[in-house]
Amino acid sequence: MKPADDGRLAHLIRNQRWAALGTMEDAKPYVAWVAYAVDADFSEFWLLLSKLARHTQNLLEEPDISIAISEPDTGSGDPQQLARLMLQGRVEMIAPEDGRYSEVRDCYLQRFPDAELWFEFGDFSLFRFLPATGRYVEGFASTHRVDRERLKAVGVGFKPAPAG
Repeated sequence: MKPADDGRLAHLIRNQRWAALGTMEDAKPYVAWVAYAVDADFSEFWLLLSKLARHTQNLLEEPDISIAISEPDTGSGDPQQLARLMLQGRVEMIAPEDGRYSEVRDCYLQRFPDAELWFEFGDFSLFRFLPATGRYVEGFASTHRVDRERLKAVGVGFKPAPAG
């Protein structure tokens, strides 16, 4: 990918908050929408999920999942030109005893302050999604393979601009 592609990819990951989550249920695909936060270097995506939800039950049964993130559709122009990222990898629960639990919780709450209440409920847990491979579509006929190392390079290379 060219450097401009990296900046657009970093912007996509950092500025969207909502992803489609693909799991398997009885050997059939199941898709739900989830909020996500991401590690600074894009090596991990964090999900706060209720164990009562079907998608959570699915990923506890089969931890190989996919997530998809897209630029928002404004309703004008060609939607094939929207940047989008589809990632495949594994998910694992982050136990409160995990050394990074507090850090991940704080990062998640920084992105979603209203989620603090969910941490109080016993059925909600933090999950770590470890992307392995995927496709970044910058627009029509502009597709790039990404893997975990490429995501880390993009995350490190393109830090968000300071506010203000």
